[in-house]
Amino acid sequence: MKPQSKKEAGLNRKQRDANVEAGEDEVTRGTRSLVIVPIISSRALARGKGAPERPFGAERSPQARLEEAVGLAAAIELEIVSSGLVRLANVKPGSLFGSGKVEEIRGQIEIEEIELVVVDHPLTPIQQRNLERDWNTKVIDRTGLILEIFGERAQTKEGRLQVELAHLTWQKSRLVRSWTHLERQRGGLGFVGGPGETQIEADRRIIQDRITLLKGQLEQVQRTRKLHRKQRKKVPHPVIAFVGYTNAGKSTLFNRMTNAEVFAKDLLFATLDPTLRRLKLPHGREVILSDTVGFISELPHNLVAAFRATLEEVIQADIVLHVRDIAHEDTKAQSQDVNETLEMLGLKVSESDRVIEVYNKIDMLEETHRAKLLESNSVDEGPVAVSALSGDGISDLVARIEMRLAEQLDTVTMVLPHSDGQGHAWLYQHCEILSRDDMEEGIRLAVRVPDAHRSRVRERFAKYFVTGLELAEEPVSEEGEEDDGGYSPI
Repeated sequence: MKPQSKKEAGLNRKQRDANVEAGEDEVTRGTRSLVIVPIISSRALARGKGAPERPFGAERSPQARLEEAVGLAAAIELEIVSSGLVRLANVKPGSLFGSGKVEEIRGQIEIEEIELVVVDHPLTPIQQRNLERDWNTKVIDRTGLILEIFGERAQTKEGRLQVELAHLTWQKSRLVRSWTHLERQRGGLGFVGGPGETQIEADRRIIQDRITLLKGQLEQVQRTRKLHRKQRKKVPHPVIAFVGYTNAGKSTLFNRMTNAEVFAKDLLFATLDPTLRRLKLPHGREVILSDTVGFISELPHNLVAAFRATLEEVIQADIVLHVRDIAHEDTKAQSQDVNETLEMLGLKVSESDRVIEVYNKIDMLEETHRAKLLESNSVDEGPVAVSALSGDGISDLVARIEMRLAEQLDTVTMVLPHSDGQGHAWLYQHCEILSRDDMEEGIRLAVRVPDAHRSRVRERFAKYFVTGLELAEEPVSEEGEEDDGGYSPI
């Protein structure tokens, strides 16, 4: 590890020791930090003692993992004194690192006056406790760091509720600190009250009560979002959701397409709260674009669960744009992480025709590679290459969205009487007119019908259809209800 130049610490050594003894968990800006990325050897994985069942970060290069870990720490403005890779030939269940490596890092912590150690790997509560005791400083793992970032980024009440729920769920299992105050008992009332509960039991009860309250509030959020979606369905505006790995350029692409001013920066998790904007497509159809939080490898399950109310917007969307940083060396691994997270939410990408893959940041590729990708945009299937920064390929992406939405609609041909001006105006307002031919007997229209208006079109205009003439008489099911299956597209 290559330490940076020493700067004066915000807290002296005695104060840091006091914070550790008090169980202080707060991570503040400017905290002098050391970022460690453990690289577990294949030999350690083969032995299986203390090693995870699934290799953490095995699909990524060590250097890319280090850069991402440093980026996560920088996202909450920690002062990164030094960072580096630590290769492990053996995995210790009690501390992750071997005793020699623990001592080596302890010496570095003392010399550089480190106040916080970030370990880019999941730590068990026991491992975190032992490392904090051995290093005499605060230690957080990857999950804890992501939760800190989300806690700082949340702006809306809903976002803060979701982050707090995820943080408390994570914290509840980690009340195994070395502080002795958690072992103290609170006495019962009177002479028959018993010894009472220990401090750790009381803390767990308080946390659980708060978790129950937050879940109730988020259920209300979920009901409200469901109501909003129901209201949006009354107006035929399809929803286009942006998903992708954090820092893939979703918000920049969102701003480019909608002329919005959503916060976009070369920063991990720059966007947390979802944003909705309306966009009018070239053929006149209006859609709603939804920018969502970025995903990341090993995203904590409790965080996904807490944000389910928000991420349901993705599952319910008519089209999902999977934005990829095609210039990143680990773009394939990032894509796999996004697909796995979507499957956790109930959307299996391999079996869905609603997902369009978007290759972003092609401006960072070589000219020949960039030109080849842009040329492939003319194909109706496969990924769409764009540059949210320069605007290249954006028109191709919009055209692909229009084509995919058109596939979800039914097309009928009808001859409308010249006298039915009201019906003519309604069709132009609520449907897409593909062609028009003014004839003596009436106006011949080829109409693309949204799902939201299928029943209305059948009820109002079936008698004018020139194809699918069987619809002129409404088919009735055995129960006497209207049968939607009788509406046959051309």
